[in-house]
Amino acid sequence: MSASAPRGGDGFAGKVAVLIAVLATIGTLFGFLGSSTHNEASLYKSNAAIDKTSAANSWNHYQAKSNRQNLAELATGIPGVDAARYRREVDRYRLEKEEIRKEAERWEASSNAWNLKSDQALYRHRQWTLASVAQQIAISLAAVALLARRTWLLTATCGVATFGLTLGLFAALRADPMPTMLMPFGAALGAVLLAALVGRFSPRLPRRDPG
Repeated sequence: MSASAPRGGDGFAGKVAVLIAVLATIGTLFGFLGSSTHNEASLYKSNAAIDKTSAANSWNHYQAKSNRQNLAELATGIPGVDAARYRREVDRYRLEKEEIRKEAERWEASSNAWNLKSDQALYRHRQWTLASVAQQIAISLAAVALLARRTWLLTATCGVATFGLTLGLFAALRADPMPTMLMPFGAALGAVLLAALVGRFSPRLPRRDPG
């Protein structure tokens, strides 16, 4: 075995080890952010349920006022009763109903807003999860590349890792990648091409002597 082979092999292993460590750190960060957004989504969904219950209570109150208003309107037509008094009650119930209706609509609007925030948080959770999975796959590819000593596996590692990083960037910016889903794939393809060019014009790794 030549004297330079171990140094070349050690250099390759060291670079891959550093890459694996970096990818593991990024994947852990993505996993933590994914768990955090999942907790946010659960909290938002709970708030939406609470506001929905408040809206239902307000509508029940509204219905009770409507029933009383109807009874008061019927009473105005009964002979021998104070019709003026019941007309005043009808007007009072009408005003109270309007306030209750506005309150119920506010609770419903608040519930819908919380549901929207929950859906958005769940979507970001899926983005973080997919980004974390991409980093785990990249780590596996890097480990295989280290064992098999195949530079094309490192090229695939760069592509998968870049795809995950791009998804993580979309999640951090709270952007929807679906209309521009080609961007993560484009970034991954660019990383693959760059790694391939670097590998093509860089010195080849020395082969280990089986003996």
